[in-house]
Amino acid sequence: MLKGKKSKPTCCASDVRERRLLKELQDITNNVTTFTVELVNDNLFEWHVKLHTVDKDSSLAEGMRQSNITYILLNMSFPDNFPFAPPFVRVVSPILEGGYVLDGGALCLELLTPTGWTAAYTVEAIVTQVGSALIKGNAKIAKDGRKFTLKAAQASYKSLIKTHEKYGWVTPPKAEG
Repeated sequence: MLKGKKSKPTCCASDVRERRLLKELQDITNNVTTFTVELVNDNLFEWHVKLHTVDKDSSLAEGMRQSNITYILLNMSFPDNFPFAPPFVRVVSPILEGGYVLDGGALCLELLTPTGWTAAYTVEAIVTQVGSALIKGNAKIAKDGRKFTLKAAQASYKSLIKTHEKYGWVTPPKAEG
């Protein structure tokens, strides 16, 4: 660096996050039909994702038809260091049981953890994986009147991270969760 000249950073993390999310939002808006995205309070870093399409032959799709539910609402929050860290993704509604959905609506998916994440994942890929996990895990619509909360989802996610840091991505002994 020359004396007296200030170096100007070419890019910072928030610029990377903003550019990436703007591009993803444009791509989804123009090309994706299985889900839609709405910004929460016009915030580019928090999205509501409406998953309109799941496997039509699944018990989840059948439960959605019977309950007259047209989509699964997901919430995605993008951290300051996105895309180098995963978004926090949770199910908001309907309340689901199974399908790798934890208390509060948090999701038990390795790709949504620091160890399973790669910056190459797109929002479309994440939503596709979430939809697949719901079907593979045989998610069903709960009928017990519970509500998912952000606080419960965050607590479930923290517990999930601790469990998988200790045991890896295997089922832990029943005594420990």
